[in-house]
Amino acid sequence: MKIKKLVAIACLLCIALSSSAGLKRNKPQSNNNEIIYHIFQRSFFDSNGDSHGDLNGIRQKLDYLQELGVTSILCTPLYESIYYHNYFAIDFQKIDPKYGTLNDYLALIKELHKRGMKFYMDMETQYVTEDSKWWKDAFGNPKSEYTDYIIWDDKENKKPSTIVYNLTELKGYDGVTRKITTANLNSEKSKEYNLKLFSYWVDPNKDGKFDDGVDGFRLDHMMDNLDNKGTMPHLFDTFWNPLLSKLRAINPKIKVVAEQADWFSLGLDYLDKGGVDRVFGLRLAFAIRSFRKDLLLANADSTLAMNPAGKQQVVFIENHDIPRFSTAVKGDIAKLKVGCALNLLMGGIPSIYYGQELGMTGTSANFGATDANEIPDRQAFEWYATGKGKGMAYWYKQTGPYKDQFNDDKPNDGISLEEERKDPNSLFNYYKEIIRLRKSNSTIVNGTYKTLINNNDQVFSFIRQDGDKAVIVIVNLSDKQQAATVEAAGLQGKKTSSFIGKEATHIIDGKLAVNLAAYGISAWTVE
Repeated sequence: MKIKKLVAIACLLCIALSSSAGLKRNKPQSNNNEIIYHIFQRSFFDSNGDSHGDLNGIRQKLDYLQELGVTSILCTPLYESIYYHNYFAIDFQKIDPKYGTLNDYLALIKELHKRGMKFYMDMETQYVTEDSKWWKDAFGNPKSEYTDYIIWDDKENKKPSTIVYNLTELKGYDGVTRKITTANLNSEKSKEYNLKLFSYWVDPNKDGKFDDGVDGFRLDHMMDNLDNKGTMPHLFDTFWNPLLSKLRAINPKIKVVAEQADWFSLGLDYLDKGGVDRVFGLRLAFAIRSFRKDLLLANADSTLAMNPAGKQQVVFIENHDIPRFSTAVKGDIAKLKVGCALNLLMGGIPSIYYGQELGMTGTSANFGATDANEIPDRQAFEWYATGKGKGMAYWYKQTGPYKDQFNDDKPNDGISLEEERKDPNSLFNYYKEIIRLRKSNSTIVNGTYKTLINNNDQVFSFIRQDGDKAVIVIVNLSDKQQAATVEAAGLQGKKTSSFIGKEATHIIDGKLAVNLAAYGISAWTVE
């Protein structure tokens, strides 16, 4: 859901210390070497000069993404909507013309697959606007063929049901307001429609080869009891599991990740009962952003080691719904590098939000009841030092009452690909190096996660293990030099080799002693 989740964000840290006791520990399944790049495509790269990022723009920048080292792309919705973020659809089957054509989309998918990369499509079919043909035909017309596609609160089809938070409409950043309602996911017609829709994206030409199909879906705002209204309870059983089972019958390799609507949740019910393969490590994300060891201890093991066999968490520190990590840490390059290391080395399937690798800034605005509030978290990717040049996607500066309010892209501020590529100490080059190191070590890719105890409240330590090989990672969460003794029982006598950092260390009497610079990060292979 793209309506701001301020309450969820504020409360999440309050409950993040809750114990993971009682969670059933299952044997973790090995991860694969996948790194997702989450793109807000309207802001990424504009290929045709209209200031809107588009599909051809992404295709033109695949060399860049492979230079960075990511392996998969997750886009926000591509379907037609009145809203800039493309949630709340007009037509789920039509690609937003600002992004290009169906042929542009298929060209992107095929090029990704030629490069050995994957594509995930974001879907939210729970809501539609008054512009959809369902609404237009069925409003005031109970005999319409689309009546069963929408939840109505009256028999005359004059009162479409509210959406989350009992909203009936939403004001866009450009000042345009549209009414929104809830789709009836439990009607047989709706189920047939969704199966046809999702199946199309899995195999557009139905040839069974999947070179033109998605590799998976992100399910936005997925719920078992939609919006806790009681009108559609048990959707896991009645809608999602049947749909996902039929999609896997078409292509058994697709992966489905759910955005759990309850951000307080670890999402284990989605993995156990919802039929999905992955959920987002929301609690872990906020623990990493806090730089608090107690929150990391409370959430790391539960997020990374308590999942059902074969299921995974997507580990991230930024996405399109929360303020940029760089703003949260006030641009501190050392803290940005800590965030990078934890994002990529702890486990699960890592996800990087576009521009995160540059340290792009942005935090939610307060313009009242409008989706413009999230634009600062979704601004144009900074390709050039001056902020000007081919492909800059400044769509939000073209129109609307807030077009002059977004100025995070200051020229020559050190935050741009052009500037950071040539700086060996830049955040961009650090991301490249950590991604390279991750890919070079099968233990980081496939190993299990376990927190290691140490004697310093400012130092966080963990181990990734894969058979008889291990990697120990130790991070200083403070702005002062710290010494720590890490418990490493069971590793006595094994050889340690520097993996990140240059400090040599040895395991003596089952303990590992380290000294770390402010926000220092060190890691060792153990075998």
